[in-house]
Amino acid sequence: MSSSSDIIQRQLDAYNSQDIEAFLACYAEDALLSGLNGDVTQSGRAAIRARHMELFGEHPQNRAELVNRIDIGSTVIDHERVARTPGGETFDVAAIYTIRNGLIARVDFARGS
Repeated sequence: MSSSSDIIQRQLDAYNSQDIEAFLACYAEDALLSGLNGDVTQSGRAAIRARHMELFGEHPQNRAELVNRIDIGSTVIDHERVARTPGGETFDVAAIYTIRNGLIARVDFARGS
């Protein structure tokens, strides 16, 4: 596994355990989250913290399962299957991570049904 995949796996593990500090430690201070080909939805760690604290509060059993990962250096693309509750409905996400200086600088999300 490359260092890019390592940081993505650490943030996925932290996401699944809802460890906000470990999750944020994977992101650059000025990281951006965006819908694919859309507007930036969160800019900076503080905004990412606020969004994920809300998400973790609303969905305490939320989990993302890695379906497939493509690692091409400073870009890692994950296909994830997300369930808000165990045994509940799922949805698929393609997360396109851009790595800069060993941290996640940007994530562009495409969400399926």
